[in-house]
This record gives sequence, structure tokens and C-alpha cells, in this order.
Amino acid sequence: MSDNKPINKRLPQSIWILSWVSFFADVSSEMIYPLLPLFLVAVLGATKTQLGFMEGAAILIVSGLAAWSGWRSDRSRRRVPWMKWGYGLPVLGKALIAVATVWPWALAGRWLDRVGKGMRGAPRDALIADLVDLGHRGQAFGLHRAFDTAGALVGVLFAALLLWWFRGSPTGPADESTATPAVSANVYRVVIGVGAVLGLISWMLTWLVKDVADSSERTSTRREVAPRVSHPGAGALGLSHRYWRVLGVLALFGVANSSDAFLLLRASELGFSPWGVVLAFAVFNCSYALFSYPAGAWSDHVGRWRVIGTGWLIYVAVYAGMAGLSASSSGWVWVLMGFYGLYMALTEGVGKALIADCAPAQARGRALGIFQATMGLCGLLASVVVGLLWDSWNSSVALMFSALVAAVAMFAIVVLVVFEPRRA
Repeated sequence: MSDNKPINKRLPQSIWILSWVSFFADVSSEMIYPLLPLFLVAVLGATKTQLGFMEGAAILIVSGLAAWSGWRSDRSRRRVPWMKWGYGLPVLGKALIAVATVWPWALAGRWLDRVGKGMRGAPRDALIADLVDLGHRGQAFGLHRAFDTAGALVGVLFAALLLWWFRGSPTGPADESTATPAVSANVYRVVIGVGAVLGLISWMLTWLVKDVADSSERTSTRREVAPRVSHPGAGALGLSHRYWRVLGVLALFGVANSSDAFLLLRASELGFSPWGVVLAFAVFNCSYALFSYPAGAWSDHVGRWRVIGTGWLIYVAVYAGMAGLSASSSGWVWVLMGFYGLYMALTEGVGKALIADCAPAQARGRALGIFQATMGLCGLLASVVVGLLWDSWNSSVALMFSALVAAVAMFAIVVLVVFEPRRA
């Protein structure tokens, strides 16, 4: 496969390869993610506290390494080596989980997986920004997010199919007399092992990607250094003052953006069966994948903030709606989860494109790494606060908290745009 042959008139071939890399990586990850807590607790005997420690530490690992790997990829001007390690280590991590007989071994595998995710994210996103010019950046990130999310959808459905194949149903009654799990340990191990193999495909595809310095695919970036996009060296760490203001607004919203698991927990509280919760998650992923590419392309034409602001408005409506539902109106969960996928499509890839717009080419890795680390830490804080509100009061209070903070972030967009007329 020639790396300098464009696959269409706008996006270079490496963007498509990177999208397929993320597709198979997410198939691999999402096959395992919903089953991992059950495997750790029911099979390996981990406690809920140990599970919480594992996942909290995983978030911190990803956040810290994202900033570091982005910075280092800027220094070396090489993105691809970080991606090879970043997609290769999770294969080893998942394989270690599959054969683990005690929870500390699974913990080591989970952390190895997260080390890989932390190493690859910022360099990969910086490479996407390096490969395209400003006018196509939203389109490129949108395509990547579409493939990434499509992989998540396929992974969830494939895991459900394998469970049905081995068990005849997605769940089965536990043998209370022997305290055995509803799904046997071997079934968990097979599903996790298949996920590791699919992750290997993702890693192999990274060898088809070249750095910009080694490729003829890079398009002209003369427009990127215009004053309206970035002011290199004007702020801390070689990043513009505008970058830090934009990051501040995105971080404010991040304090509202708790884990998606709380919406699924709310659906369960409203009477959804485990199958129903999985299908609601599938609706979310389907909507997310369907709208990611159009949203990114739209942001290239109308501006990033308009698209992000629309997404945040939808977020407020979804969280307020989920907070106000009752068991008799639970059917609206399907609609709200579809809109939640639309919110993600309007904000996830477009947010990365906005951050890339604010950074000079020589600092994109650190800019995206700091962004990812910040959003990860804000998400951790948001999830802790929502969990505490849920336990102390109820789910409606917890979800309304997220809606209100998101509304404040929307107001911050207005303030930023008014006082920052030179916007992307």
C-alpha cells in the first residue's frame, strides 16, 4: 500500500489508515470493558474498593502519559513510534488479563493497557493535525471519531454475540449454592483473548503509517500560522494565551462531564434489563458513529465553537431529561441516548480540532496531550462528585448537577467569543 497515494480529493491515505487502526483498537477494548468488572469481582475475587482503585489509577495513568508523550513527540518530531508502542502494549495487557488467576495480575494487565492508551493518544491526534490543513482538520478528526466509535459499537455487539454463543443468553442464573458466576471463567477468558487478537490487528496497521517528515502526504499549512489561529510562544510552554483560554472553557465543561456509566445506571434504575442497558449503549454508539464525520466537516465551515456549543446544549437537555424521567416514561431513554451520541459527535473530534487550531505545529503534541490530561482529570472529578451526590441524595440531583455545570460552560463560550473576536 503506497503511503503517498490519496484515497480521495481531501483526506490523505494515512488518515484513513489511522481511522482503521482506531476501529480495531476500539473493537478490542469495548469487547472487554463491560465484562472486566464482572471478571475481576466474580472470577478473580477483587473487592469493589480494589476495582475502584484500579479504574481510578487507570485514569491517572492515561492523563499523565498523554501530556508526557505529546511533549516528547514534539521534541523528537516523531509521532509513529509512540503509536506503535501505544497500540502494542494493550495487546500484551489484554493477554495478561485473559490468563490471570489472581486479581493483581489482571491489575498489571489493565495498567499496561492504559499505559499504551496514554502513550498513543496525543501523538496520534497531533499526526492527524499534521497531515491536513486547517480547512480540513474538523473533517479529519470527525472521520477518525466515526471509525473509532463504530469500532466501539461492533465490539459491544460482538461480545454480546460471543456470550450468546457460549451461554445461549447474555446472562445466566448464578448457582447460589456454589457461588459460581453466571458466566464461567473460561467464557470470560475466551472473550478477552479474542479482544487481544483484534488489538493485534490494530497494532499491525500502525506499521503502514509514516511520520509527516517521511511522507509526501502533508498538505500546505501556511494558513495555520496566521495570527487568527495561533500566537506561537505568547504563553506558557510555548502555547498561546488563546490556547489556555480555550482549554479553560473546555475544562469547565469537563467538570460536568461525568462517566457515561451513570446514564446507563439511570436506565437500569428506570427498569431497563441488562440487555436493555446494552442496547441503549448501542444506540448511543450508533448515533455517535453516524454523526461524527458530518459534525467535523460542519465545523470546518461554520466554526468550532458553534458546533461545540450546539453539542453542549444537547448535553444539558439529555442530562436534565434523564434526571426528570420516571418509570412510566422510561421509553424516552432510547431517544435521549440517541441524542447523547449526537452530543458526542458534535464535541469530541471537534474539540481536538479546536485545540490543534490554537497550537503551532511544533507544539501540537504537548497541546493535545495537556488537553487530554486535563479532560481526564476533570472527568475523574466529575464522576466522583456525581457519585457522591447520587449516594447522598438521589440520581436526579446528581444528573441535574452535571446539566447545570454544562449550562455555565455554555455561557463561558459566549464570554470567550465576545472577548476573543479572532476565533476558529
